[in-house]
Order: sequence, then structure tokens, then C-alpha cells
Amino acid sequence: MQASQTDDTVYEESFIKNSRGMKLFTCKWVPAKQEPKALVFICHGYAMECSITMNSTARRLVKAGFAVYGIDYEGHGKSDGLSAYVPNFDQLVDDVSTHYTSICEREENKGKKRFLLGESMGGAVLLLLHRKKPEFWDGAILAAPMCKIAEDMKPNPLVISILSKLSGVIPSWKIIPGQDIIEIAFKQPEIRKQVRENRYCYKGRPRLKTAYELLRVSTDLEKRLNEVSLPFIVLHGEDDKVTDKAVSGELYEVASSWDKTLKLYPGMWHGLLYGETPENIDLVFADIIGWLDKRASDGKGGSESERKRRTGGISLKG
Repeated sequence: MQASQTDDTVYEESFIKNSRGMKLFTCKWVPAKQEPKALVFICHGYAMECSITMNSTARRLVKAGFAVYGIDYEGHGKSDGLSAYVPNFDQLVDDVSTHYTSICEREENKGKKRFLLGESMGGAVLLLLHRKKPEFWDGAILAAPMCKIAEDMKPNPLVISILSKLSGVIPSWKIIPGQDIIEIAFKQPEIRKQVRENRYCYKGRPRLKTAYELLRVSTDLEKRLNEVSLPFIVLHGEDDKVTDKAVSGELYEVASSWDKTLKLYPGMWHGLLYGETPENIDLVFADIIGWLDKRASDGKGGSESERKRRTGGISLKG
């Protein structure tokens, strides 16, 4: 385990093993001088990682009084596995669920509220974590979630059909045609440069099986948005060319959640958390932290299921 500390943040990183014997990188940022208001668990995007690209996000949240935890998925960042290869999305979700659940169940975290924060593909991971344990999480922040891949990003249906068949034969091949995601995801040139220079971020073409899994999962999520029942805020840039803002709107409309918020940002792109101008990022985090603060202080901590037990099975809106 490695640890470091600044005036307001203690940062630690370590490795765990998943059920398949792979080493997965994990990290956490916690307030140095106060008990955290609540716990926030990061689900990073496709081809990205936690410790570098999500560092600024985590430190903003720690400054606001939250403890933040991250994990690099199989094939991502500093974790084991072929780079950006996702042979089975359900196993990826299981890895994240096992690790994050174990953190929540530590003695020092019992009674603390638990929130998920998912960016892009991490939004899909987040929604599947919620589906796996519908009453475990106290709320979610979805930043440009991948509930549907934007039409401009998809190959045509004939190509999809051919590639789907090939994914069973040559799953790890990098032959999916598509746009340069970094170029269209992050508005600020210096951020695009940082991501390109980050050796833990994948820059190649999507691998066949990974692309198939992303398409499979996003198609399934889009059909079952009504099953989303936890409190959430969904944030989307109106000029996002990577994930479909209309589906974020649909999530807001059809989700069965009793506490839901939609924020659309005119002129903003896909990378809302760190790819925009400083002024725009400040605006996005004012919304995120405002949302978290209200729900972190709203009643007792613990999971939705624990609150239902205290209220005789009724979920109360704060």
C-alpha cells in the first residue's frame, strides 16, 4: 500500500485480487482533518482510469467533506488484463460491486451514506451496480452516462452484424471503425493532450468483444430505464457527441426514482468533470456537491433498505 497526504487530503492506493485471480488497482482519497460526511464511489469511463484522470474530481469532493474510492476495471489503468479488453461486462460489474460493498461494510463506515459517481461507461457500471443491489446505494451521480451510444459513434447495422459474429472468433482484435473519442470528448486541448500522454489510458481502436459488450449493455439499459429506483442526478452536455443526451432525458422521465434531477449544460461536451473550461467545471461541481450535501445530511446514514426497515417498509422523500 502507498499513501501520501496534503493539507486536506489523505491518498492511498493498493491492489486487490478478483475472483479470477487478477490484480486490480484501487485507491481512496479521504479528508485529513474531519470525519467524512458520506462515501462516494467512482466508476470511471471506457479506456480511462481513476488515480490520474479522476484525481481532480476526487479532490474536489474531499474538499467538500466526502471520502472517495476508486477502482481500475480489468484491462484498465493499472489493473491486470489486456488493455481495454472487456470479455464480460457482468464480471467487471461483479468486481466493482464486491470491492465497494466490502468498503461500505467496514466498521468505520457503517451508518455512512453511500453514493455512486459514474462517468460515461461508468454510468452503465453504476446502473448495473444498482440493478444488482437495488436498495444498497443511497444515490447516484451520472455524468454523461452510457445508457445508449450516440448514433454518430456507431458503425452501420450491417457492420455491427458482421463484427458481432467475429467477436466470438477474434474477440481481442482492434478492428472496430470509429471516431477518435479523445478528440470529441474533451473540449480543452490541454486536457486532450494530458489524456493522450497518460500511459494508463487506452488510445487504440476498440477491441471486438469490448465493443460488443458495450453495445449489448447499453441496449439492455436503454430498455430498462424504468427500473432505476435510487435517488439520482444526471448531468449531460448538450453538445455531447459520445453518449446520447436524449437518453439521459428519458432516464429522468421514466425512472421510478422518487428523487431525480436532470441537468443539461448548453455548449458543453462529453467530458464534464475535467474536460471543460475551469468555469464550466466549477458550475458542474457546484451542482454535484449541492446535490450531495442535501442528501448526505438528509436523515440517518446507511442504505435505502436500512431506512425502509426503520420506516416500516416505506421509502420517504427528503
